[in-house]
Amino acid sequence: MKICVAGLGLIGGSLCMALKRAGYGVDGWNRSDKALAYAIENKIVDGKADDFKNYDLVFVALPVEATLKFIDDTPFKDGAIVCDICGVKKSVADAVYAKGRNFSYVGCHPMAGKEVSGIENACADLFDRASMVITHDSRTDKKALDTVRKITKDMGFARIVECSAEVHDKKIAYTSQLAHIVANAYVKDKEIEGCIGFTGGSFQDMTRIAGVDENIWASLYLENSENLSEKIENIITSLQTVKCAIDDRDRQKLAEVLREGRLSFESGKTTLPPEGVTVIKLK
Repeated sequence: MKICVAGLGLIGGSLCMALKRAGYGVDGWNRSDKALAYAIENKIVDGKADDFKNYDLVFVALPVEATLKFIDDTPFKDGAIVCDICGVKKSVADAVYAKGRNFSYVGCHPMAGKEVSGIENACADLFDRASMVITHDSRTDKKALDTVRKITKDMGFARIVECSAEVHDKKIAYTSQLAHIVANAYVKDKEIEGCIGFTGGSFQDMTRIAGVDENIWASLYLENSENLSEKIENIITSLQTVKCAIDDRDRQKLAEVLREGRLSFESGKTTLPPEGVTVIKLK
């Protein structure tokens, strides 16, 4: 099987390294020459992809707008498998299926990353404890889906989570996008100045993802605006409840609110996957 990864940033580069570790050959393509040259020099890829009609499987590891343009503008091999790894899935799936294609599409989202970007920070074991979310529906080719499942396992992912694009976007609005927005808001307080010596694990946990690329994440937020807006409204309501209890010096109410959050967190760790979500443990 001939594989190519288009987009050689942190995630795309790590996909290449995980594929090569598993014994696959993989070529790369990037919008700028610098990352591609780095990937070739450091043997992250075997070579440059010039003609995408040569590949049986193409991972598109680009921002969402660039992903859609790449898929529309690129001639692929008849019967090839094309997988995007965008942080939103419904808008990509809708665009792919809006017209006839000569390839099979499978949506993917590796649930791993770092607070730094760039292929220089890519690593072969980035996904070793991570989930790969694979989205599919009645339009998805079953053979292509099975191929992506196998390659996901070979790359070292700990589990596969399968669901529809709609379910993915609703969950990601809460587990990923909202967390980034809260971190971004948290660091805007003027007390961040002169914090050296006052920070511990809680501060690091809250701020680690505050420095992500604003252009990439703004696009993701807007592509999932309805789901994300609902989650923002929920957290505003929760924060306002805590603030009122503190302002009123109502110890009982404050304890009740905090207990509610603790019990929700404990319950969330043991709740089974919701309807429409399948979890496959690989390790």
